[in-house]
Amino acid sequence: MSDALRALAAGGEVAVIGLGASGRAAVQLLEAAGVPVYGSDAKIAPGHDLARIARAGVVVASPGVPPDAPPLAAAKAAGVPIVSEIEVALRAMPDVPYIGITGTNGKTTVTALIAHLLRALGRKTIEAGNIGTPLTAIALGGDKPEWMVVELSSFQLHDTPSVAPQVAVLTNLAPDHLDRYHSLDEYYGDKQLLFRNASSSSHRVVNADDAEVMRRTQALPGVPHRFSLKDSHAEAWYDASHAMLMLGGAPLLERHLLPLLGDHNVANALCAALAVWVADPTCQTAAGRAKIAAGLLSFHAIPHRLEPVGEVDGVLWVNDSKATNIGAARTALEGMTRPTVLLLGGRHKGEAYTAMLDAVRQHAKVVLAYGEAAATIEADLVGALGGAVPVERLGSSFEQVISRARALAAPGDVVLLAPACSSYDMFKNYEERGATFRRLALGQ
Repeated sequence: MSDALRALAAGGEVAVIGLGASGRAAVQLLEAAGVPVYGSDAKIAPGHDLARIARAGVVVASPGVPPDAPPLAAAKAAGVPIVSEIEVALRAMPDVPYIGITGTNGKTTVTALIAHLLRALGRKTIEAGNIGTPLTAIALGGDKPEWMVVELSSFQLHDTPSVAPQVAVLTNLAPDHLDRYHSLDEYYGDKQLLFRNASSSSHRVVNADDAEVMRRTQALPGVPHRFSLKDSHAEAWYDASHAMLMLGGAPLLERHLLPLLGDHNVANALCAALAVWVADPTCQTAAGRAKIAAGLLSFHAIPHRLEPVGEVDGVLWVNDSKATNIGAARTALEGMTRPTVLLLGGRHKGEAYTAMLDAVRQHAKVVLAYGEAAATIEADLVGALGGAVPVERLGSSFEQVISRARALAAPGDVVLLAPACSSYDMFKNYEERGATFRRLALGQ
């Protein structure tokens, strides 16, 4: 491990920019290998030492640091390589196989599902990366897993040149992060970097229902494996006529037994099952399929991802605070089978809310627009809906939003928090927003 990490810096000091959880773990890992490290965080120190950063052998950028931030700009100007914390961890654990997952929506659920299914098969497995646990923290541990399941954001992939998972998973592609990327093609291009080291022996799991995913992966080297909600030729697909999830040409699980809301979670389950099927060929038997099915049965919704938080006076409250873009919010709304009071709002991320029109018409009883984006939501939706669904504009009091939702919802309805916005106008992060929703919904 020490040699691999020392080689990363080519004999120079490593500058770690951003000292959140992943940055701190990267510093500890490098120091444990005897690599000289300069850790810098503008939130902690008065400022970055840009001259020192420009002299570094390599810079490790935390995913929350914008690419145009002064320390990264100084590194680029000086020709200093910039890598991610993920890159550092992969260099430290070259012999641990991993499944890499990216995509605009669903990647955290798919990551958690894959890890859960591998454990159901008896494999010692850890999920890490963008899901919350820094991969460098895994590298710091002495007891390495049999498998790692690594969620990778576009920001992480941009700076991870050695990424080469045993199975690469692309869940879907939809507009997002247009407040950080100059173009949609640039964003999609970073997602595509998951396959940057693909070879003829590589395996990838891709969404056959997503035209952009198929367009960007069809010419790649390696073996494609497809999941679909409608294509019976895919290796994993949903037989809607029999309400059955299918895997490897045989039934896997009846839909009503899957403990997750929404058709998109059927796709997530198919994706995860197929990734495990491909990663571990020993499970490609009837007994293995049964273990995968049992794993799906015992999985529970991840907090803040279409999470039913409770039913109060006949109204179901669903927390999808992680739906921070239009595509995720639309998918959540499309999964609702009851009249829905939809909570949209937060900090605008650049995409028009008109992309949600069809879903709003079909599923929403009323839309409550709140936070910084409220005026934009109102402007986008009111005229386009033509009064078919009321849109009420509220302020930045979340208590008021929940109170109004409670007043509008009738027994048999659902109140859905699917904001389509980031949380930073009113909350520290989407977790705090979701936790506040849960507390207020349950009257706590």
